[in-house]
Amino acid sequence: MTDTQSDEFWMAHALTLAARGKTTTTPNPRVGCVIVRDGINVGEGYHVRAGTGHAEVHALAAAGDKARGATAYVTLEPCSHYGRTPPCAEALIAAQVARVVCAIEDPNPQVAGTGLARLSAAGIEVRSGVLSADAELLNRGFLKRMRTGQPWLTLKLASSLDGATAMASGESQWITGPNARADVQQARSERCAILAGVGTVLSDDPSLTVRLNGAERQPDRIILDTQLNTPASARMLSLPGKTWILHGSEASEEHKRALIASGANLVVLPGNAAGHLDLTAVMIWLGQQSYNEVWAEPGATLAGALLQAHCVDELWLYQAPVLLGAATRPLISARLDTLAEGLALSLIDVRAVGQDLRLRLVPKKRSM
Repeated sequence: MTDTQSDEFWMAHALTLAARGKTTTTPNPRVGCVIVRDGINVGEGYHVRAGTGHAEVHALAAAGDKARGATAYVTLEPCSHYGRTPPCAEALIAAQVARVVCAIEDPNPQVAGTGLARLSAAGIEVRSGVLSADAELLNRGFLKRMRTGQPWLTLKLASSLDGATAMASGESQWITGPNARADVQQARSERCAILAGVGTVLSDDPSLTVRLNGAERQPDRIILDTQLNTPASARMLSLPGKTWILHGSEASEEHKRALIASGANLVVLPGNAAGHLDLTAVMIWLGQQSYNEVWAEPGATLAGALLQAHCVDELWLYQAPVLLGAATRPLISARLDTLAEGLALSLIDVRAVGQDLRLRLVPKKRSM
């Protein structure tokens, strides 16, 4: 095995470790670390939860004295600043590792190359860019938030083969099968927050929770409700996890008090010319709350608005093998008068989930 192949082999293992923190590290990135000496794994670890030891700390503790002269494989540049935990770059220097290989540099302004620079200044050989595409994918939400101030937003939709989300009466349970619904629950568990519109609250009174045995946490719930029409009796307000209701400036003080008493957290955001919440302001607010990845399950109107406002990074469309005909509700409500106005998407993955199909798509001119 060449040195390059060896680096890729151990980095792949470090990325596998990092993925174990998919549901727990928010708002921190998912990071794995492997300490290798003379071709042998002498210590490994991953970041489990914000406020606890980073991946390097766990790996170095497992390696002990064997870390001296070893190579550390880390999926993200070691931090160089004091936060809730000491800097990992200093821990690696103190352990006297000979070499550090990382997948990508950390765009966090508190790090941004200074971790690697600190290691190099201490005489440690540094290599970066190993399996960088895989590392980017694993932490796409954190990386986007660090670079733009906004989270990675995945829009989830479900329809029949002819694009219907419900019958004209509103009947929609269940278009897709149990496997697809379980897949959605897993996807929810890996996100920091779940976003929906007030229309969904009023029509379905959803829980918007993760319904998986052993779920380690509940994502926050974000409701867009310009006129503050969410009832104080909404089921989600009494469930575990935090519910934010983003609304406009004009709302009944009495209703506000009732919602707060029921457990809601209210936030006023600016509106747009159409009288709805400004979706760019919403995305900026989500980033300010340190949400890395947001899962959106809106109705047709909000789904169309999110797409048209270029807020969507990825679309997951579940399609059931059924045709529902003309008396139905559409996938999105967006006024498009010409083919040229169509919302073009690129298919990046398609697979069967039980009897249904799951299509993953990204808006064109946007990368993964």
